[in-house]
Amino acid sequence: MTMRARGRRNAALAGGLGVALVLAGCGASETSGGGGGDTAEASDLTIDCAPYEEFGDLEGETVSVYTSIVDPEDQPQIDSYVPFEECTGVEVQYEGSREFEAQLVVRVQSGNAPDIAFIPQPGLLATLVGQGAVVPAPQQVEANVDEYWDESWKTYGTVNGEFYAAPLGANAKSFVWYSPSAFEDAGYEVPQTWDEMIALSDQIAESGAKPWCAGIGSGDATGWPATDWLEDVVLRSAGPEVYDQWVSHQIPFNDPQIVEALDTVGGILKNPDYVNGGLGEVQSIATTEFGDAGLPILDGSCFMHRQASFYQANWPEGTEVGEDGDVFAFPLPPIEGESAPVLGGGEFTAAFNDEPATQAFQTYLSSADWANVKAQVSGPGWVSANTGLDVENLVSPIDQLAAEQFQDPNAVFRFDGSDLMPGEIGAGALWTELTNWIANDKPTQQVLTDVENAWPAA
Repeated sequence: MTMRARGRRNAALAGGLGVALVLAGCGASETSGGGGGDTAEASDLTIDCAPYEEFGDLEGETVSVYTSIVDPEDQPQIDSYVPFEECTGVEVQYEGSREFEAQLVVRVQSGNAPDIAFIPQPGLLATLVGQGAVVPAPQQVEANVDEYWDESWKTYGTVNGEFYAAPLGANAKSFVWYSPSAFEDAGYEVPQTWDEMIALSDQIAESGAKPWCAGIGSGDATGWPATDWLEDVVLRSAGPEVYDQWVSHQIPFNDPQIVEALDTVGGILKNPDYVNGGLGEVQSIATTEFGDAGLPILDGSCFMHRQASFYQANWPEGTEVGEDGDVFAFPLPPIEGESAPVLGGGEFTAAFNDEPATQAFQTYLSSADWANVKAQVSGPGWVSANTGLDVENLVSPIDQLAAEQFQDPNAVFRFDGSDLMPGEIGAGALWTELTNWIANDKPTQQVLTDVENAWPAA
């Protein structure tokens, strides 16, 4: 998960903390955020200790971990390290901070870097590598990544041809939330293509209801949910190669293909017949907090809400999440082709020294063993793109669906584009301009041109 996406997710979780999620067909009956429920005890889980013997006698060594993953998501992380500690005798010292992004840079510059940091932003990783602060990953880690991840994930942990950081957790963003019972009562089918989704939207609108609800409000980060809409549509309409060129500014931000994609988004978000169910008119999208935006689904005020897998933390207490529950989600359909691309984010494990204990822990975190231990000690809201993860170990049906997307060999995955762009664009001009696009009906071409003009000089 990217740095900004981590902040986004923390905001989502803050809206759902203390709120019980009743997960249909699952063992967890009372969970919140990343932990709780009928999860396994880490001390009861065993792993293969052999991969860590080659690092020598590690008894009594310590490894410090610095991350943006804080309470309550931190405890499952800490618990997941227990089998490694029991194997090796290493003590893992965990520190989470909401000021992680700024403080990591300060600590590195002052010579007080942690042994390992979970970096959710590939751009920050590249910056730290450029400063000579991060050491390349050992061959054991690279071997795990080659075996268990799609190669696109490896590229995000690679800088100038050198592999530095293995993927850790992940989140899938290309979901549309809906009410299975509302669909069934109305005779609606889950759409399999973009055209089917638009036809369904028209059918709902013709019935006098609003098919969509949305919100891009997020305090100082207002606008980010609109970037996910745009990125998802660029992937679907222009394709992954154009997406990569756009994100890296090899083509202008206002390239005609991007204009077409944003107009396609506007066909939903700026269509007064489609939005904003239970919340107001089109302009209300700009002021509706993203955590509240999907809630009208529960009272039938709208039928669909596009948001990531982590939105599950925002449903009120008692909401049943599952295929036969109060809410569930379907993959945002493809525009071209038969397979829908997957937009997402994740963290990357970067090391600041090559001590044996550090490298052994890096190896554990990149293994299928760790992914499965983490799944078994976690509640809903966590998933990994590690293909060695047994999907059945995940508690939430949404997390299971996300893992299946990540493990689909035919699926195209791309990292959140705004988190790969320069900060002044991805967390600045783009947020501002897309908010203006909604709130002030600023024309698409002008919005994208103004972002293009804000792109920093090389």
